[in-house]
This record gives sequence, structure tokens and C-alpha cells, in this order.
Amino acid sequence: MTKRDPFKCFHSSPEVIRLAVMMYVRFPLSLRSVEDLLHERGIDVSYETIRFWWNRFGPLFAAEIRRKRVQNLREYSNWRWHLDEVFVKINGETNYLWRAVDHEGEVLESFVTKRRDRKAALKFLRKAMKRYGSPHVVVTDKLRSYGAAMKIIGNAQKQETGRWRNNRSENSHQPFRRRERVMLRFRQMKSLQKFSAVHSSVHNHFNLERHLYNRDNFKLNRAVALTEWRQLGAA
Repeated sequence: MTKRDPFKCFHSSPEVIRLAVMMYVRFPLSLRSVEDLLHERGIDVSYETIRFWWNRFGPLFAAEIRRKRVQNLREYSNWRWHLDEVFVKINGETNYLWRAVDHEGEVLESFVTKRRDRKAALKFLRKAMKRYGSPHVVVTDKLRSYGAAMKIIGNAQKQETGRWRNNRSENSHQPFRRRERVMLRFRQMKSLQKFSAVHSSVHNHFNLERHLYNRDNFKLNRAVALTEWRQLGAA
């Protein structure tokens, strides 16, 4: 069966669309900043066009990245999970962005709720486990919702808590927080859920952990990541 071309009926080339989406999601840039950077490259598009591209193609690219990575992640990401939630203001109301991160800093799942009670924690855990399976160890903070949810699932004995143990998950919020400041926060829960899911996938794709490699290997991995990005959505 021939794969449908997602760029069909668009006047701009797929290369330009991929570049615009990558710049907006990957880097802490506003839509107008991306418009200016593209203009310097001789590409004349409106920031509203970039907004449309990101909304249309961002989830598509993120889903393709997840599809390619999830099978490999199943093999080693179940050793240790780090779970944490962060406060996000939407129109003055506090919402919670839950995040599951593996032992290497790979963001496995992002989930937005209005509460952080047992019901919300249970829904978040089940969503992550449905995609990646059950972890051997789950590191959390001392929020009681985690323990209550894991008792229902049956893996309460796998939970670990303690000071500094969950730094891996807390550090994973930093790239999102930088993006949130540039975007002047969010106005709807569904917008937050959509952007956090896309941002997590793109961050995973380009997270090369340069501190672990020498310069030559880092340049090689960066080139591979860019090559794979330029092939997303190819018919």
C-alpha cells in the first residue's frame, strides 16, 4: 500500500516545512522569531503559516519519531523510570504536567491533568505502561498519589523515593520551561498536551548527550539525527 503524502496540496516544499517546525519546537523561539530566521534564508512566510504548519505537521512528525523509537526503547527503558509532575498555569488555573523519564533521560510519556490525585496518577501510569511495559523500578517524589496508584496496579514494591534520587525527571522539565516562557504560557489544556507531547519527541530525537561523547562522535550523531528528521513524512 502506497503511503499517503502529507505534503500534498502545499505550495511550500517539505524541506521548508520540516525546517520551520524543527526550529519552532526544538529551540526556544517564538513564531515571529522563526519567521525572521527563515526570511534571512530567503524564505518569505508569515508567522501564522508557521503556526499552521506546526499544528498540522508537529503531531505527525512526533508520532513517526515515537513509532521508530518505541520498539528499541522497550528493550532497555524498563529498568528504571523517574516520575514527576510540574505546575503549569492555564488562564490563571493550576494544571499538572506529568512526565515519565527513563534512566538515560529519554522522555517516555507526558500527560496533562487538572488534579494530581490517585485517579490522575493511575491514568498516567497505565498510559505509560501500555506503551512501554512495566518497569523494574519506579523513582518518585513523596507525593502519596504515586503510592496509591501503584498499589492498584500491583507494583508498589517497585517504588523508590528519596532526596536527589528523582533529579533525572526534574531536570527533564527544564527544556519545556524554557519553551513555556517564550510562548507566554498556554491558554488551553489540549494545547499544552499537544505541545508537550510533540516537544518531548523532538527533544528525544535531538538529545545527543554531547557530554558523553567526543567531538567527532557528537558531530556524527548530530548529522544522523538531522538526516532522519529530513526524511520524516516522506512518501
